[in-house]
Amino acid sequence: MTDPLAVFSTPRSVAVVGASADPTKWGYWIARGALRGAHLREVQLVNANGAVIDGHPTVRSLSDIEVVPELVVLCAPARSVPAIVDEALALGVKGFLGITAQIDAVNDRPGLEQELAARIRSAGARIVGPNCLGLYDAATDLELAWGSFVPGSVAIVSQSGQLSLELAGLAGHAGLGVSRFVSVGNQVDVTATELLEDLVTHDATKAVVVYLESFAKGRDLVAVMAKLRAAGKPVVVLTVGASDASRDAARSHTGALTTSTDIVDAACRAAGAVLVDTPAQAIDLAHLLLGSPLPRGRRVGVVSDSGGQGALAADTLTREGLVVPRLSSATAKRLGGLLPAAAGVANPVDLAGAGERDLDTYSRIVEILLGSGEVDTVVLSGYFGCYGSDTPALVDRELEVVAGLAESVRLHQRPVLVHSMSYGSDTVRYLRSQAVPTLPTIDAVARALAQAVRLSEAGSSGAAQTVGPAAEVGEALDYLAGRDRLRDYGISYPRACTVRTPEQVHTVASDLRTPLVLKAGWLAHKTEVDGVKIGLPTLEATREAVVEMSSRLGSGTYVVEEMDTRGGTVELIVGARRDSAFGPVVLVGLGGVHAEIYRDVALSLAPVTPAEALRMIESLQCLPLLQGFRGRPVVDIAAAADAVVAVSRLLAEQPDVVECEINPLRVGPHGALAVDALVVAGAPQTTHPHVSRPKEVAR
Repeated sequence: MTDPLAVFSTPRSVAVVGASADPTKWGYWIARGALRGAHLREVQLVNANGAVIDGHPTVRSLSDIEVVPELVVLCAPARSVPAIVDEALALGVKGFLGITAQIDAVNDRPGLEQELAARIRSAGARIVGPNCLGLYDAATDLELAWGSFVPGSVAIVSQSGQLSLELAGLAGHAGLGVSRFVSVGNQVDVTATELLEDLVTHDATKAVVVYLESFAKGRDLVAVMAKLRAAGKPVVVLTVGASDASRDAARSHTGALTTSTDIVDAACRAAGAVLVDTPAQAIDLAHLLLGSPLPRGRRVGVVSDSGGQGALAADTLTREGLVVPRLSSATAKRLGGLLPAAAGVANPVDLAGAGERDLDTYSRIVEILLGSGEVDTVVLSGYFGCYGSDTPALVDRELEVVAGLAESVRLHQRPVLVHSMSYGSDTVRYLRSQAVPTLPTIDAVARALAQAVRLSEAGSSGAAQTVGPAAEVGEALDYLAGRDRLRDYGISYPRACTVRTPEQVHTVASDLRTPLVLKAGWLAHKTEVDGVKIGLPTLEATREAVVEMSSRLGSGTYVVEEMDTRGGTVELIVGARRDSAFGPVVLVGLGGVHAEIYRDVALSLAPVTPAEALRMIESLQCLPLLQGFRGRPVVDIAAAADAVVAVSRLLAEQPDVVECEINPLRVGPHGALAVDALVVAGAPQTTHPHVSRPKEVAR
């Protein structure tokens, strides 16, 4: 095989080592599944006692098989696995599926699994697992896993075996089915990223759900998910805890404000994937993304045969950040022409019994809404889907309405989602088969639609590029050194100078404009020790502040800086740090001393483009403050976005920088000015006892 992973999808022969006649054992389930594909490949069952399994004979060892199997499934006891691997490699086996768990522990040899993986790789073979639940490929009838699967179009790659079974079950129940299923286990060799890349050209796969708990080489994963998106295969991601963000080592607010899940979410956005919270959400969203057009915006038209359900649908959609706009008088008049006088036509649209009198009303109303240009999606909520199951004589009529709905979707390329009180009627199944996503609760519809809208809006940010090796730990640079690093990337600062004695204030700071700010330049966290004095009106007041501060904090390099006195400013925090899995990430949010209280932040993988930086800022809850809330001046949001880009580039391009932060970045109507700087670099920075004249900073 030219493709080393093909052995896990299209092997010409399979041997199950540890096959069992006991239906409670893994070896039985794997053997039974393997035999289902015996019409396509040679299947051998290996049982040390020579047991007969469901009427099929077994051999006692791999060496007893006449034709060397391409793929060996390891279901044998952990203590016997090393010898089985060596025997298989000697025969020329090219692939291993490791079901057996606790190989290290049972053999009392830490690192044994890695040793076996190294031996396998050196022999030109590969292994999935160990400690995995197995794999399944619908297209090739390859079933080597615990459980049962409904063939379909969703691929599942999971680090948790049992959770992946839950996903497969939900996909089957929703009528989506599974195209390929791989439980990756301990990933001692074949990784989830490799398996996902293999899905790019897997014709049967139309959407992918991936569950991961760890993200080694996260940028590679982002690149592969972007490839899947480009191939028209949307990716839905589940995780818990995710990457190690090393928050305990953070020196900045940025570290405290970033969580591992936030970073995975940023990685998903960079790849054009979507992070969800639960298996049910994953399958609901996959259901919407399969065949249905993505919504072009947030405007939703709601149609219901119940006033209460329509109102609840509108509220639920709004809570998810969607918009239920009031319809124009022209559109309302067209709707009213089909409905009773008491019907609601403003949005939500209440059919007021018109659906019961004529089922075609559903499709006609939806057609008017989709063609109006006033909504991006239509949500149909209520009884539809139940007519045929409750009144069998109406089955065909209800199915005809479904065909009309599907035709409207195809014609207008706008999605229709259905919340039906039926969980699995013929109509619901037909709706799903016609790319009209149908879910049993309105909150599931609203959540899936909101996630699809975010996916449509975000696209791929293009931040998936590989970043090179970088420092993992470092020390904070002194204040001016940190300023200089950030200033080199275009960040504007007030003019400043350094002094080491009170007497130097009058000589070196005379050119600075008052009021002034005094800072203990060598301290990373100045506020906590009262190492900052602001609003000093004169040079003499500044000299006295140096006397007082040095009496408490000792000698060192003190920074005298012009104070930003511009009115109408908003304080933001802009920071970046390195995640152990995904590399540099950049953050922007509401800044100042309350940053950690409000936690109004947005994250992206670094570096970011100006467009992505602007999107981050526009996603903040504090955006109205920047846009001129209650008569305040509109601030220079573009300048704030430029600062985000600059900070993201600093970390992406300078491998010695571990983290950096500007808090606050004071953004006013005519630009942004940084009045703090924290830069942690991989090599300690020595503070030199020099005296500097005021520094001009490009504005």
